[in-house]
Amino acid sequence: MNDLQRNESVRRKLAAWWDVNARDLPWRFGRATPWGVLVSEVMSQQTQMSRVVPYWEVWMQAWPDAAALADATTAEVITAWGRLGYPRRALRLQECARAVRDRYADELPRTYDELTGLPGIGDYTASAVLSFAFGERIAVIDTNIRRVLSRVFLGVESLGGSAKPADRELANRVLPEDAARSVTWNQSVMELGATVCTAKNPLCDDCPVRGDCAFLAADRPGLGERRTRPRQRFAGTDRQVRGLVLDALRGLPDSERVLPRTRIETLWDDHIQLDKCIASLDDDGLIEILPDGGVRLPR
Repeated sequence: MNDLQRNESVRRKLAAWWDVNARDLPWRFGRATPWGVLVSEVMSQQTQMSRVVPYWEVWMQAWPDAAALADATTAEVITAWGRLGYPRRALRLQECARAVRDRYADELPRTYDELTGLPGIGDYTASAVLSFAFGERIAVIDTNIRRVLSRVFLGVESLGGSAKPADRELANRVLPEDAARSVTWNQSVMELGATVCTAKNPLCDDCPVRGDCAFLAADRPGLGERRTRPRQRFAGTDRQVRGLVLDALRGLPDSERVLPRTRIETLWDDHIQLDKCIASLDDDGLIEILPDGGVRLPR
């Protein structure tokens, strides 16, 4: 079997697998607007899909298009983001919404350059929107896709990190020429990486392309190897402290808008770290510091 035949075999098997096994997420199968697809992609960055679904549904009910989100208050946006993590994404998403409303009359643009010109929208999100929302032929490259392609076609483990030119060359080389098939390909490869061809414990016996996988044929060399940089712990980090402050603000009753200094000091014993984190939240525009030391969500 030559490379072209092998590529086509993998495509057909993955497409058939996708038809039966694709998770029924609310933004899939043409049920969401392009803006809704973009929101799902931003929310899904560094966040498990199962956690995203309820937040996305509430978010889209409150702000179904860019113009609606653009008009929301910052406090409403931060509160609705909840525990999705990395709350600066929420502010950038609102900046993006305002740009879409003001520059494009509330219609998401349909070119790569215009999409990447929006606040907070990088290569992956722009490519995903073009493929999944607009049906364009474009290679979508995320961690899951890179892992699957590296294993199946190269027989080596993907070590993570930023996408390299070789990753893009491979993704473009195996992408189907037909636009509709390319969309299915992007979705199915990503889904396989998320549910079957996982980083540490891939379910090779359940994989639809196990017979074509160079990694499995080589006895899975270096399985689970990652970059040498250690994984960042969460407990005790500034990220944890920042989250505690934002959670306390989100949890205030409707009759209260301000978290007083006395309550802030009960959130974390190390007040030097606490004050540093409060200052960073203020710098990021996620909170406002009042003259008496209390804090509140931006209005």
